[in-house]
Amino acid sequence: MQRPGPFSTLYGRVLAPLPGRAGGVSSGGGGNSWRVPGFHVRAPGCTQSGTSGGEVNSVISTSSTMSKAEEAKKMACSRAVKEHVRNNQVLGIGSGSTIVHAVQLIAEKVKEEKLNLICIPTSFQARQLILQNGLTLSDLDQHPQIDLAIDGADEVDAHLNLIKGGGGCLTQEKIVAGFANEFIVIADYRKDSENLGDKWHKGIPIEVIPMAYVPVSRAVTDRFRGVIELRMAVNKAGPVVTDNGNFILDWKFDRVYNWSDVNTAIKMIPGVVDTGLFIDMAKKVYFGMQDGSVSMRERPKKIIC
Repeated sequence: MQRPGPFSTLYGRVLAPLPGRAGGVSSGGGGNSWRVPGFHVRAPGCTQSGTSGGEVNSVISTSSTMSKAEEAKKMACSRAVKEHVRNNQVLGIGSGSTIVHAVQLIAEKVKEEKLNLICIPTSFQARQLILQNGLTLSDLDQHPQIDLAIDGADEVDAHLNLIKGGGGCLTQEKIVAGFANEFIVIADYRKDSENLGDKWHKGIPIEVIPMAYVPVSRAVTDRFRGVIELRMAVNKAGPVVTDNGNFILDWKFDRVYNWSDVNTAIKMIPGVVDTGLFIDMAKKVYFGMQDGSVSMRERPKKIIC
């Protein structure tokens, strides 16, 4: 009798090769990725060891870029909070590295101006940020209507369509943004693109029910081509599990689409919870620029004839 593999008890061999396909490297097993056309599972951080002089220079350059990006995020947060946060608001608090700065600034404004704010989190991280900064925590049961939602983005196109979900919080982020009277986005200059996919190359996240990740992967690639990856965890064996107990698929597309149609089509696939496409949702986006300035773009108002 064949012994089960290391992940054989996780959701009924969820990490096993797809039926009829060999696993591992070169179909010989023993590898850390399983691939079929249009679909594979990739373990993070699988690079060769050793560091050359060129790699050291690359690290230094990356560090400098990250420092500029963090400063840009802070500048964008500062302007957005100054222009939008008011007394007696119910705020939706997004997730991710940019929101850390935003929450700190909101907390400072609450103390300085003695504001009365209620904060609705979009993730475990957001909940912790709210509590750690002494803000008032609530939920959609008690406050189903949100005045203002503030969040970051992985990429923003010329029409203010967004890719979100790099941190795996896309479903709760979309729920909170969707029930907000106003949704604004804060980002740095690296996230500003003409078309989705120009700068963000990690794909569009799709949250799925665990038992459906294989058929959903095939359904997406059959219709829209590209490559699907099951997002793997870094500090645990197996896939990333969202706050909702689901898996994340990252769809790497190969062309520019009508994103509204794509979003609707993918959401109609059984097993899909939601996508990281935020279409016609953001009212304004604040970009922190490299020179220390902040650029704001606003979605044009639709003319109803």
